[in-house]
Amino acid sequence: MASVVGEEVSNKQVIFKDYFTGFPKESDMYLTTSTIKLKVPEGSNGVLLKNLYLSCDPVMRILMQRVVPKGFSNYTPGSPINGYGVAKVLDSGHPDFKAGDLVLYDGVTINSLYFPEGIDIYFENVGGETLDAVLLNMRDHGRIAVCGMISQYNLDQPEGVKNLMCLVYKCIHMTGFTVRDYYHLYPKFLDTVLPYIKEGKIAYVEDIAEGLESGPAALVGLFSGRNIGKQVVVIARE
Repeated sequence: MASVVGEEVSNKQVIFKDYFTGFPKESDMYLTTSTIKLKVPEGSNGVLLKNLYLSCDPVMRILMQRVVPKGFSNYTPGSPINGYGVAKVLDSGHPDFKAGDLVLYDGVTINSLYFPEGIDIYFENVGGETLDAVLLNMRDHGRIAVCGMISQYNLDQPEGVKNLMCLVYKCIHMTGFTVRDYYHLYPKFLDTVLPYIKEGKIAYVEDIAEGLESGPAALVGLFSGRNIGKQVVVIARE
């Protein structure tokens, strides 16, 4: 159903309840419904968005704890959970946006059976036993970009990594990676990757959850392996 600028509609939000330890539960969040008028105030340079797709990301678990790493801002109890997504502009007082625009906003043991020639480049998002296994199978002068360690986020005492000496023996370069450092390259990234997707050279898998009500379960499912592919919550398809 199309939204009409100026009408008053219901507005659902997923609210963060309070800080916790251990694995997240659906009860750590709750859904509220209020009303909102689909109109940017006269003279404002604000932008009114309709959410279409929301992203569920492991980093959201980190933001649910009282103390967060430097450079991060944790969620506020009693306030909506925020994250990345795709939205459509419904109304705008900003010169750079017009109605109709789409905007972006803000385990397993690995062994030499699967990597007979070793691993050249590894993008780390798991940590724990997986990282330990990867280190043993890295090639000399291999590279590891560390973006996250989802296996560790819910542990009171993080697991130690046992095979770090592989960094020395194999002269492996291992460094942290945060997307914030590369936002300025995002347009170039899209110019490079989108043609590959259209040509079928890059394939991706999405796990689609329907409706904001399914958001808490979708987020919690990230930490139990429930999703297959990138977890996305569909709010509306147009």
